Amino acid sequence: MSLFSSPRRLMLLGTLAVASVALFLAGCSKDQGNPLAPTTDAGAMKGGAELSMANPAIRAMAAVQDRHTADLMAIPGVVGTATGVDEQGQLGIMVMTEHAIGAGRLPAEIEGVRVFEEVTGKIRAFSVADHRVKQTPPIQMGTSGGWRFDLANGFCCGGTLGSLVLRGGNRYVLSNYHVLEADIVSGGNSRVATAGDPVVQPGLIDISCNAATGQNVATLSGIKSLPGSNVDAAIAQITTGMVQTNGSILEVGTISAATQPAAVGQAVKKSGRTTGLTRSSVTGLNANVSVQYENECAGGAAFVKSYTGQIVIRNKGSRFLNSGDSGSLMVQDVATNPRAVGLLFAGSSSSAIATRSARC
Repeated sequence: MSLFSSPRRLMLLGTLAVASVALFLAGCSKDQGNPLAPTTDAGAMKGGAELSMANPAIRAMAAVQDRHTADLMAIPGVVGTATGVDEQGQLGIMVMTEHAIGAGRLPAEIEGVRVFEEVTGKIRAFSVADHRVKQTPPIQMGTSGGWRFDLANGFCCGGTLGSLVLRGGNRYVLSNYHVLEADIVSGGNSRVATAGDPVVQPGLIDISCNAATGQNVATLSGIKSLPGSNVDAAIAQITTGMVQTNGSILEVGTISAATQPAAVGQAVKKSGRTTGLTRSSVTGLNANVSVQYENECAGGAAFVKSYTGQIVIRNKGSRFLNSGDSGSLMVQDVATNPRAVGLLFAGSSSSAIATRSARC
């Protein structure tokens, strides 16, 4: 993989938000004798009738669903059922789950109708946490934040304060290098990111570039990975009383101290500045990618960094990860105390990239 541009920080020029460009260089059978066969697909079922309750085959499938909904809902983690279609266009009984249940816990088919899982999380009335607003301290992670002086050449930036980590008995905010410490040249703002500089919440992008309206929540440690290593990460020591010391992440809660190796097909979630709480699945391991950076928020000298051994995650339509979500911690898609799987740092409109948790 090459020419992969990070969905890094967001940049603001006046009142115009400018997202960075992301480029990524990235395939049924049916039983015609049984309209409810497990391999039935949506295109074949249409047959001139729309896929609504007016379609006799849909009504028949829904009747099977109704007869077994009570039993399905009794399975721990199931939050709903539907007659629906999966990502491959295959029709069946959709079992909506709070977190990935996996093979063996759900039937493969019921009365000849295929069953498939759709991880939706808890289904709530739409009152949602705003990851861009100024929180009342102590703040949670998974929120907008960044270097207090992250503006240059008329732009200001921001990313995600991902999680807490412990180092030498002290607590630090973990995010990306390019969110916290990417300014390494004295150019458009006549300064560079220096140990002891404040980290603010929200990030400048969400407070009209005016740091005075944000709040200092941590200080740069000077510990950063780039440009020399295979990780895009940096840490900032928390300011007493400003950050929840249990490491709670917005809409995720507290996380386990243990980490989880990534696996193809693994269900994951993240909480980030731009898209909030989102879910997806791992599509690739051992990825080699090249990411273009700038040495300032905008207008600085560019450089390309190549990475090896990274994780690829499905990101169709940038619904899992988008500009400003950089620095988000990717965790298992489980209800309580998920384990960290990787640190998200780059992506495109089809795939996202994370560094595996063993390296975070």
